[in-house]
Amino acid sequence: MKGENVDKETRKAYLEKLEAELREWDAEVERLDAKVDQLKAEDKIEYKKRFEDLREKRDAVVSKLGELKDAGEDTWEDIKKGVEDSWSSVKDGLKSFWESLGD
Repeated sequence: MKGENVDKETRKAYLEKLEAELREWDAEVERLDAKVDQLKAEDKIEYKKRFEDLREKRDAVVSKLGELKDAGEDTWEDIKKGVEDSWSSVKDGLKSFWESLGD
């Protein structure tokens, strides 16, 4: 029983960490969106498409996070790996986006 509580606490801490990272990501996206809004019209189109791709990836992370919250012991690790892979894709996409803007 005690091990179960530790496991639940570990899960809770992990989920809270991911939710905090999502809030940070949302704030970064707001800064990125403001930067894109300053671009010339023809450049905005390209960046807005990339921006939508990032949002879709972020939404996938949120969806997987919901699955993770409901996951049982038997599926936790598999879903956690999916969340981490998706989150890594979001981080890489965001980093690439900033680099392409020269920041």
